[in-house]
Amino acid sequence: MKPDNMFERYQRQTLLPEVGIQGQETLKNSSVLLVGAGGLGSSAAFYLAAAGVGHIGLVDDDVVDQSNLNRQILHTPGTIGKSKVASARETLKRFNPDVTITPHPIKISSENQLEELITDYDLVLDCTDNYPTRYTINQACIHQQKPWIYGAVSEFEGQVMTLIPGTTPCYRCLYPSAPAASEGIAAVMGVAPGLIGTLQAAEALKYLLDTGKLLTGRLLFVDLMDIHFDIMTVTRNKECPACGHSIFSG
Repeated sequence: MKPDNMFERYQRQTLLPEVGIQGQETLKNSSVLLVGAGGLGSSAAFYLAAAGVGHIGLVDDDVVDQSNLNRQILHTPGTIGKSKVASARETLKRFNPDVTITPHPIKISSENQLEELITDYDLVLDCTDNYPTRYTINQACIHQQKPWIYGAVSEFEGQVMTLIPGTTPCYRCLYPSAPAASEGIAAVMGVAPGLIGTLQAAEALKYLLDTGKLLTGRLLFVDLMDIHFDIMTVTRNKECPACGHSIFSG
């Protein structure tokens, strides 16, 4: 992007002392991997691209279905049946041609597979909808010392937390074991992943710019029915099998 175009497109955020021209260059040179190109990934990817994050990777092996369209705003009726990461790439490139979008149309089946992917990125966003993949993200990020941002939604509610391996509690400190899986199709109001994904993007931008107070050791709860926000302190479990004292000192 030419300097004058950068100034015009990102003028409002470069006016912020926490960003400025130098911060905008930092974002341009940053890379974020989103695991999941559905509801959470849609809003997170849009705002990361809008902010000028230079390289966005998208991991998803699913295809666009009509039932996705109430919440997965990267996709349209015209992309039904198409790979979600291909659909997302088309949308994001039209939105901001200067951002590099790398599609990874795969299903994460092992920690090693994910570890190979995340080596090329500065930060990982969990935009998935299941516990097994979150545990895989947690373990892979611990092994590679990569920070990641957890997000989850259910019905009218959502959660967000930022995790930095070796420093903050990990996902197994928060959920030592997966809760019992519910049967049937999960219910969700479309705006819930929109809000939570946006909060994940906000955390990502703060991390990349090294500014503000991150949701590290703090789990944010959002209840849209009552418009209620609450924060729970999460402490690191020194006996945690994923990040305890046998893995990291201190």
